[in-house]
Amino acid sequence: MSYRLYVRPLQPFAVPDATPEAQLYNWVLLDASGDAQARGTADRREDIEQTLAQNDLESVRLVGLIPGEEALFCLADIPARQTRFVHQALPYAVEEQIAQDIESVHLALGNRTEKGFRVAAVDHNRMAEWVAMFSGWAYLKLEAIYPDAGLLPLTEGGWSICLDGETIMLASDQGEWLSVQARNLTMFTQTLALPPSDDVVVEVPVTVYGTEQEFEHQQPDLVELKSSARLTVREQILELMPLELLAHAHHHHLCQPINLCQGEYSIRTRKSGTLGPWKPLLAVASVWFVIQIGVEVGMGLYHQQKADQTREQAMAIYRQAFPDDSRTHAGNVRRVVEGQLRQMQTDGPDAGFITLMKYTGEQYSRIPDTGSVMFNSVNYSSNRGELVVDVRADSYGKLSTLRNGLTSRGLRAEIGSVVNESDGARGRLTVSGG
Repeated sequence: MSYRLYVRPLQPFAVPDATPEAQLYNWVLLDASGDAQARGTADRREDIEQTLAQNDLESVRLVGLIPGEEALFCLADIPARQTRFVHQALPYAVEEQIAQDIESVHLALGNRTEKGFRVAAVDHNRMAEWVAMFSGWAYLKLEAIYPDAGLLPLTEGGWSICLDGETIMLASDQGEWLSVQARNLTMFTQTLALPPSDDVVVEVPVTVYGTEQEFEHQQPDLVELKSSARLTVREQILELMPLELLAHAHHHHLCQPINLCQGEYSIRTRKSGTLGPWKPLLAVASVWFVIQIGVEVGMGLYHQQKADQTREQAMAIYRQAFPDDSRTHAGNVRRVVEGQLRQMQTDGPDAGFITLMKYTGEQYSRIPDTGSVMFNSVNYSSNRGELVVDVRADSYGKLSTLRNGLTSRGLRAEIGSVVNESDGARGRLTVSGG
């Protein structure tokens, strides 16, 4: 019988190469029919492997789940249909949605929608750490790594929300996912309830999953959520941990996750076949191939020498123009120059609501005393690509810290309409693509 093990690491995350034995996991084992055969919370890797050994299970497929905030959701509008051309155009299609060097980001391609291809972007160094964390397990073969929020069961025409301790996982019917801090639930959902100016006002269905304890803990926010005239809220009580909800949705194809194990992180499985009848033909083809390779190698060496000379000449010209740029090399000089030309012709990238909200929330969480800063309202203009936040703090310095943090991430952030009061300052924070 085929088994699949879903593993979700718990914070704080251990360094895979240094202290892998310190990492704890939640896990659930599903059989071929999708029924849970075993589960565990806060277990070490060796405890999970021992459970598999005791039940004489081998070659179990491993699915690793990482925090949703580790992978940024993007949309790539690429007219090409062939996979090869899509992958070639992918970095250029999403680089304006990512606030870091595109070469330092791993891109995983999802399915195509009416708005374009769904894409997950993960920092290369972090992706390498996740692959190391889920690789080399006894009795297990790594099958996929997903952002956990991407496995939420979708709600048609609306959003799914899962209460998960200090964080909340969200997913839309378009396949977007997001993880936010629990205290920001009301602010985020109220923004979802605001319709664009060109849309007819309709009710948005929202399904909220959580245990009874989570519903009791988040009751004030849920009451405010249900009070919205545009949101139709439906509650689903979970008997067990959220991981089992995610595993169930994935097994029964109730979600649209993007497997991050692509490209250089892909999982290659070799399947042996019966080649006996084809061996004579393969031998002849091999001889022809060797001869052809000899000819091609000779021509390749000649053209390689010419190409190296041309690259050296191009880099010499570039160094004269940009002597302080040490990161550009012959392999990426074309992309760098094209990016510089684009930067001169445009005001900046068109960052979407999800991206702007993610980075604004990230900088808010880094303020030492978050209780001293309050978001009164959040509005997003799709026409201008701007997120406008009415914010209040006990000092103007806190507003400036929030703005500077967003600017350091490559975004454009401005504070206007500042009013100094006896107990602090309030103003309007406008965030857009940098």
